[in-house]
Amino acid sequence: MLQVKNLSFSVGPARKRSIILNNLSLNIKPGEFVVITGPNGSGKSTLAKLIMGLEKATDGQIIFNHQNITDMGITERARLGIAFAFQQPPHFKGVTVKDLLQISATGHETFLEDSETDYKKLIETVGLDESYLEREVNNTLSGGELKRIEIASAIARNAQLTVFDEPEAGIDIWSFEKLVQIFKKFRDKAPERALIVISHQQRLIKQADRIIVLRDGQIALQGHPDKILPELQEGQA
Repeated sequence: MLQVKNLSFSVGPARKRSIILNNLSLNIKPGEFVVITGPNGSGKSTLAKLIMGLEKATDGQIIFNHQNITDMGITERARLGIAFAFQQPPHFKGVTVKDLLQISATGHETFLEDSETDYKKLIETVGLDESYLEREVNNTLSGGELKRIEIASAIARNAQLTVFDEPEAGIDIWSFEKLVQIFKKFRDKAPERALIVISHQQRLIKQADRIIVLRDGQIALQGHPDKILPELQEGQA
């Protein structure tokens, strides 16, 4: 489904370039749930943004369903079937939560039981009640509420590939438990869809088919959680 080939990304003037990703390659298969983890500054969020087209690679290629999308913009990638949930969700003045969910769901079926989108059920899936549907997506919502609404939008989109950048950031313990359940449900109801989650949380990592550990802009380790988690814990000891 997704191939990242020799991807590099750097910032700054020529003489003082900071290398964020260095010749990184990986593949994501249909139906695969991959968690990308690693220390701060290892390039995790940058990789997620490059996949979605929020940043432009310095070198390398990104292939999605056999199509080179390296030079495509965000809208084109979204139309092809890639969705992105921000670490810090944006505000949309004048747009209600229901508006946002309707835009996200247009032309798609969610992984919920009903074929017709049930916005009440959708918002309740992320632990918010029906009253939130009429609220504006603005700064009257807390960071945790915005995060949950962002996740609901990604669920409504039900893309072929969904990238979540640290979905646990800014949410409380109850919401995190709900988040874990959401990912389990996502896998059960949409087994052909692929998920990439950027996360440090072991509860999420343990659900993955594969963990990819980044260090200094390169893949340091990858494999099944049963193999990789002990190595990570040993390295932290």
